[in-house]
Amino acid sequence: MNARDGHSGPAPRPPFAARDAALALVVVAGLACVFLLSRRLDAVRPAEDPFASYEDLYVAPEAARRLSLAFNGLAADWYWLRSLQYLGRKTGARESYALDDLRPLGVGGLPRLLEQATALDPQFMAAYDFGAVVLPAIDDARAVRFVERGIRENPREWRLYQHLGYIHWQAGRYAESSEAYRAGAAVEGAPRWMSALAVQVQVYGGSRDTARQLYRRMLEGADDEKIKLLAAKRLLQLRSLDERDAVGRVLQEFRSRASRCPASWREVAPALRAARLNTDASGSPLDPTGLPYLLDQSKCEAALDKRSEVPKR
Repeated sequence: MNARDGHSGPAPRPPFAARDAALALVVVAGLACVFLLSRRLDAVRPAEDPFASYEDLYVAPEAARRLSLAFNGLAADWYWLRSLQYLGRKTGARESYALDDLRPLGVGGLPRLLEQATALDPQFMAAYDFGAVVLPAIDDARAVRFVERGIRENPREWRLYQHLGYIHWQAGRYAESSEAYRAGAAVEGAPRWMSALAVQVQVYGGSRDTARQLYRRMLEGADDEKIKLLAAKRLLQLRSLDERDAVGRVLQEFRSRASRCPASWREVAPALRAARLNTDASGSPLDPTGLPYLLDQSKCEAALDKRSEVPKR
């Protein structure tokens, strides 16, 4: 029956035009929501790392060794150069960074690149040398494993024992460091100072004199310019720490007499010169790079100028 007969029936369907318009409205609303959500995600997404591709490894080390056939050396060189470029780009993107902690640079791919190079060429000493100095600032445990694998592959290379001793010393594991130097001293051709360092590390641990000896030996024995630069910077840092200690003693002596910190370096210039510290014409003490130390009156101590190339830590 229909409405004309006085009986109720099914409701009439809306015209096709109205139904299509409603569907189009739903689609447009959905697209608008997707667009807005995409904009929101773009706004909160971290900035893309322009060097992320440097962390991609095409194949695992073992597979790379099989695939490279008789060209393992060339493939190792390729990964070695890639690791240098990778670190260079990361450090070049920052105005300053701490030598003893490179993790904020986002260099997590470097260990894998160096492991790749040495897996392809287990006698690749340049890669071991570089990794032993850089990897502890990224992953200490991985650095130890890296050098220990190098020792297993090259048991007659005393320099690898030197590197292992340095890694342990840097982490404050003086007994392990001493043992590594002692083991290296037993290798044929090892220099006599390896035995001396084994004793010094065991007895004096983290003293500045021990650090000086370690970095001097590193500077003298390194072939890689980056390693030499790091050792030279560390020696500058140690020299600066000694200088700041000497300046601190002058400041504390003045403070005990005058019950205040000096208003400027001029007030203590004669005492600074008497302490055999380098000063400029105004009486300011100079750091190892020739820049004047700043007088931090809140702490009454010498501070490095931000322009100084002496490592802050």
